[in-house]
Amino acid sequence: DRIFQLDASPSFYIYRLTMDGRTQTGMVGCCHFEEYYDGRIKKHELTRTAKENDRVKHVETLEANAEPVFFSYRGQSEIDQIVDDITKTKAVYDFSADDGIRHELWVCEDPETIETLSAHFATLDSLYVADGHHRTAAAARVGKKRKENNPSHTGEEEYNFFLAVLFPDDQLKIFDYNRVVKDLNGQSQESYLENLSKYFEIEKSDFATVKPSKIREFAMYLPGQWYRLTPREVVRSEDPVADLDVTILSQFILQPILQIGDLRKSERIDFVGGIRGLSELSHRVDSGEMAVAFALYPVSMDQLLAIADAGEIMPPKTTWFEPKLRSGLFVHSIKD
Repeated sequence: DRIFQLDASPSFYIYRLTMDGRTQTGMVGCCHFEEYYDGRIKKHELTRTAKENDRVKHVETLEANAEPVFFSYRGQSEIDQIVDDITKTKAVYDFSADDGIRHELWVCEDPETIETLSAHFATLDSLYVADGHHRTAAAARVGKKRKENNPSHTGEEEYNFFLAVLFPDDQLKIFDYNRVVKDLNGQSQESYLENLSKYFEIEKSDFATVKPSKIREFAMYLPGQWYRLTPREVVRSEDPVADLDVTILSQFILQPILQIGDLRKSERIDFVGGIRGLSELSHRVDSGEMAVAFALYPVSMDQLLAIADAGEIMPPKTTWFEPKLRSGLFVHSIKD
């Protein structure tokens, strides 16, 4: 039916997303799976084997990357200029989806421009997985397996490559990723607040919602009431993970007071992406589904890059990126 059409010549694609007046423009191309194992492609999250296996099966069944992963890099003015020149021309696709996000797409098929862009990206020390850790790991596993099973392997076969969109770090926005907990670990609200006061100054708020405005500022919701929490002792750590607000929340509230240890396994905690708003937190508590909610200040891109560069891993459900990439625009076949 020619729903998907194979382009006649090798190309890069420039992909722009606009959400609430904010734009991010990235380059779509393929990365080599060896870069993942060599550590040039850096991660900040752990992956789960079962979920990886599912993604591997998906790639092997389709023999294709059905959508790109979401990468970032430290912005480079030379790349910005080339991309800017391309986007001054008319987009091949320009549409707004049902969620109001605008998607624009340009095709870059000029061999000289492709070569120049490739050379600039080759100078980057690292690429960073922003969103799509499981798909990245799965693509790398597929490439590695096919390499091992191919005695005539050259490194240029399509299975060596997987689809990615690369955005400069200064155009990306990370939203808050908040927490809701089902119970107070057997404590009354009064007892819970008393225990909490050992670590935090607690201030009732008269506002309908309380949104943290800076790092080290937390908001908490109990039935019918928002609170602002400020740590009694502010200690900056040289460890970029220990310095995260999500780590402080776990260290001083979730673990000692609510007895929630492993965030990946506990069934008493859930995570709410900031795009859904603070009203989602209060609703889940007031409905009786949850007992307490915590709103956090978003992680910055600088923090994410520092953690990835240090080879460390963020706590689960720390970053929420918007806007999301649109599925169906790009497909990369791993068939030769």
